[in-house]
Amino acid sequence: MKQILTLIFLTLFFIPSFAQDNEEEYVDGAWVLKGVTGLNASQTALSNWSAGGENAISGNIYLNGSLTRKSGNWLWQTTLVADYGLSKTKSQGTRKSTDGIGLATQIGYTTNEKWFYTAMGNFNTQFAKGYNYPDKSYYISDFMAPAYSNISLGMEYRPRANYSLYLSPVSMKMTFVQDDYLSGLGSFGVDPGDKFRAEVGAYFKGRAEQDIMENVHLVTTLDLFTAYDKSFGNVDVNWDILISMKINKLLSATLNTTLKYDNDIKTFDDEGVQHGPKVQFKEILGVGIAYNF
Repeated sequence: MKQILTLIFLTLFFIPSFAQDNEEEYVDGAWVLKGVTGLNASQTALSNWSAGGENAISGNIYLNGSLTRKSGNWLWQTTLVADYGLSKTKSQGTRKSTDGIGLATQIGYTTNEKWFYTAMGNFNTQFAKGYNYPDKSYYISDFMAPAYSNISLGMEYRPRANYSLYLSPVSMKMTFVQDDYLSGLGSFGVDPGDKFRAEVGAYFKGRAEQDIMENVHLVTTLDLFTAYDKSFGNVDVNWDILISMKINKLLSATLNTTLKYDNDIKTFDDEGVQHGPKVQFKEILGVGIAYNF
């Protein structure tokens, strides 16, 4: 875990050096909406293929956007990240391949245009039920099970409009498991039968968005949290990266990765046996239709 945190911080601090001439500035009093949305799809079709395999189709839809307003010394920003994907094969049927909703909003006040006294809140969950495939007998997650919310007060360093680092010594992480079956199991760190858990701790958030080369746009967000209890120093990690590579006016290739670690989330092997927490990683590479706004 220490090696992963070191890699994350080196990446986040190195990003601004890619394009010093690509700096963005706020227009006072203006609403600024920007982001990328699109649809990726892939298909495998086989006929008398001697090497084996089977027909398959998959696709996902995604959105990563932000809305910002700068008015005098006040700055308000809201971001929304959402994606949902399915895959289908003859032997395995239809499976969910990716699923997530992330909404965050913050308001800050500055006296020097770089440091902001900031209040921040976020909310994260998923659209539909998730299973420990290939077992579809029992679901292991659902909408609002889990859902996470973090409310915090702190200082944000924002030297440019497209790059920020935020640190809060006063933060509350709330975990919701609004499903009777999953709450009864004590999933996601809640006590069996409970549907809510609150933790007070320290919170860090970093975000960068910029062109790293011609027709290649990067958006990355990092969230870190450690609770002020006996587990202090055990850091929950959520690191998202979206790279959009424009092919032409219509087509685009995207690379989307997510790295997670949460000490309260147990993992399952292929036989459905529960184990302790592990580093989770997801990667989606797709080609499809994309729209930048």
